[in-house]
Formats: sequence, C-alpha cells, structure tokens
Amino acid sequence: MKDFTVLDLLDLDLKEKSVLNLKCIGGRPGLSRILTTSKVNRPGLTMSGFFEEFSYNSIQLFGKGEQAYLEQLESLNNYDTINRMFTFPIPTCIFCQDVTPSEKFIQIAEKSGCPILKTTLESGEFALRLYQSLDDIFSAKQTIHGVLVEVFGVGVLIAGDSGVGKSETALELIERGHRLISDDTVKLSCVNGNILIGTGENEFLAHHMEIRGLGIVNVANLFGVRAIRDKKRVQLFAQLEEWDSNKAYDRVGGDLTTDILGVTIPKLEIPVKPGRNIPIIIETAAMNERLKKLGYSSSHEFNKNVLKWLESESARDLYYNNEDTF
Repeated sequence: MKDFTVLDLLDLDLKEKSVLNLKCIGGRPGLSRILTTSKVNRPGLTMSGFFEEFSYNSIQLFGKGEQAYLEQLESLNNYDTINRMFTFPIPTCIFCQDVTPSEKFIQIAEKSGCPILKTTLESGEFALRLYQSLDDIFSAKQTIHGVLVEVFGVGVLIAGDSGVGKSETALELIERGHRLISDDTVKLSCVNGNILIGTGENEFLAHHMEIRGLGIVNVANLFGVRAIRDKKRVQLFAQLEEWDSNKAYDRVGGDLTTDILGVTIPKLEIPVKPGRNIPIIIETAAMNERLKKLGYSSSHEFNKNVLKWLESESARDLYYNNEDTF
C-alpha cells in the first residue's frame, strides 16, 4: 500500500453515512504527514501530564471532554503539557462538533508542523466513521481471479481455472435475481481480523462481464441496478473444477474450509461436467450456509439420524435373535 497522508484523509471520497466532514483549519504544510496506523487516541490523559503510554503516532481526537480540559489549561495560561505534546511527531489533531481551537493552540501546532482539522460531527459518531474508514485503508488486502456474487444474502466467491465457467455461472445467477459484486478480479480486505470483504479491483469495470462468444456486457445496463452492489462480505468459497472421475468428491457434506488473509471460510469443491446445473447447486449451497448460521447442519443431522437408525436396527436384531426372549 502506498503512503496514506493526512491530505488523503481529507480527500477521501466517502458516501452517505460514512462522510467525515473534515476541514483543515491550520498547519496546512503538515498535510503531507503520513498516517501509519488505524488507531485513534483521545489525548486527555496526555494533556494532564501522563506521557508514558502516549500513542503519538495516532490521530489525536478532541471530543467534548478534551476540549473542555484544553480550555481550562488555557484559562490558567498553562501550556507546558501542550508544548510537550507537540514535541512528538503527531500526524494530526481533529476537533469535533465544529469547534475551532484557540489561536495559541494552532500556533503551537503549526510550529511543530502538525495539521489541525475539524469536523461538524460529534466525537462518538465521528470516531465510528473514522475507525471504519481507517480499517478499510490499513486492512490486509489480496486480489484473486474469480467472481463474487451475492446469493440469497450470502457472499459467494466463485473461483476456478480459466474457461471452467465462472462468469457463465454468475450470469445465470444474476438472471435468477441475485447480484454481482465483481467479475474476473476480486479485491479482498480483512476487516477486524475476522471479516473478509470483497469489492471490484476497479470500480469502473467491476460490473462488466466477459462472456466467451458474446464479449463484454454491462450488468447494470442489462439487468438494472438491482443486479449489482459495490461490496459484500465473503461467506462461502466455491471452487469450480473439471470433473475428475478418479477423484472422490464429498457426497454427504463435509466441513471443508479455506484460509484467505487469515480468515477461515467454508469451501465447496464443485465438479463441472455437461448436465450439471452449477447455479442451482450454488443457490442450494448458499441457503444451506444460511441454515448453518442458524445452527442447523443438514449433514450433521443426517449422520445423527443414520446412527439412530443403526442403533435401532441393532437393538431389534438383538431382541429377535435372542432365544430366551420367547
């Protein structure tokens, strides 16, 4: 990932409920400072003089409490801890609720090269949006060759060798009312260490599909905006492969998994050959995955019923074969 600066934070093109409403009010030369972590620090303890655990490389967020304490220090003309705080290479300070700090504070910050920003949002809401944005920026990423579709609310990543039928399978799923996130290349991001989010590698090309013999089609234009979405959590990995008569495929529903960016997700190995309806298989797999999330596993239930039947058969045979019974 290329360096992400404070200026990049200001220029983030976020939508609707993710907008940060940031504006620079001082220290513009410091906008080139690089952000190295997704952590955010509330500097109230630091301004009180406790610097032992000062997270100086994080964004410093001034909410209502920090602003009140800062005003108290300034009313006493006590700038010692503030001056000391800015001896550290702080990337930026952000003031919430559209508050503008005093000229003295801005001067101290500018002298150290630290940019000062403010937002119209309250600290709680702003912190939530900021964490989400920074998690997305600093999360581990990987791009893989495949198709990501949403089937019955489940994000299904379809992978396989070139020409095995990934795009054709996705096209039929879209025709059946499901949604496309990205075709050909999927950019995966690990969020919070346990959530895998998939998007298009290129937002302008993600909703186009290449169908051999037909060419490039625009899914949004053909099927409408109902057939696309920008991102989706990956919850199921479907590996398409040519049918191998020598391979023993799962027939009762095992618990295969795959690991992507440290996140373990369920995996299906689906053999492809003429006569097999792969889209219906994927639809069924998505519904089955939803059942598993609700605590019901068809394969486990089947195994339990088989064991019960075997036990009952054994008990009945034992009973009828025992001569002492009659």
